[in-house]
Amino acid sequence: MTCAARALIGAFGLLLSLGSLAADGSQTQRPRLSLIIDDIGNNPERDRRVLELSGPVALAVLPDSLHADEVARAASRAGKTVLLHMPMAPADGPYAWRPGRPQEELQARLKAALARVPHARGLNNHMGSQMTADPQAMAWLMPELQQRHLFFVDSRTNAATVAAAEAQRIGLASLSRDVFLDHDQSLQAVAREFERAVKLARRQGSVVMIGHPHLNTLAVLERELPNLAEQGIDWIDVPAMIALRGNRAMAAHGKNGVYRTPPQTQPVAHTLR
Repeated sequence: MTCAARALIGAFGLLLSLGSLAADGSQTQRPRLSLIIDDIGNNPERDRRVLELSGPVALAVLPDSLHADEVARAASRAGKTVLLHMPMAPADGPYAWRPGRPQEELQARLKAALARVPHARGLNNHMGSQMTADPQAMAWLMPELQQRHLFFVDSRTNAATVAAAEAQRIGLASLSRDVFLDHDQSLQAVAREFERAVKLARRQGSVVMIGHPHLNTLAVLERELPNLAEQGIDWIDVPAMIALRGNRAMAAHGKNGVYRTPPQTQPVAHTLR
């Protein structure tokens, strides 16, 4: 049995344990919430505050950040899920996936990025509005992650993304982000988005939030996360959320559990050289 399979079995067991019994003895499910903090690795003090959140926060570590290796190892020791926060166009840099790059270069950049983020169990895109809308690039990426027993989280930085749909097509363990906490970094705006996430979890049964280690985001999380249980919300790890959703799209992202894809018939051109 692979490590990925054992992790999913363990996540399924966790889900069962999180259920509660109704009056008739049947199993009921409380709303579930998962939290990913992106852009980890550049600010040790703020990264430490993320690590100290008293629950299963997942840390998405930038491979070209100053402290990528150190914080990824610290997160793993603390029992937190580590993701490679993979730069994708319009992001630039030595690891970024960019249009016009041959497949061999994209694979080399992915391999080098994973080497910078030890203990990564999955990948989500950093920026990436150009690349996640490229069917050919995503068709290259998902089987590569599957071979490496890594899951994928679509940050959904572009409404035209095909990334989650491609992961679903090949059966790769995956999720899509529902709520960004801090497009607006003001304290009031972050608090509103957190409240919206809680309401969405109650409405659709689960929610996947992504935030960043901004001071106001951290302040809201440190204040609100300890109160989730009292509000009837269970905070679960990303692998447990993958098991819960079973690769099905939420209503905002698809129909009948199948991800929508934009009306695009031609892939973005790549120069193979």
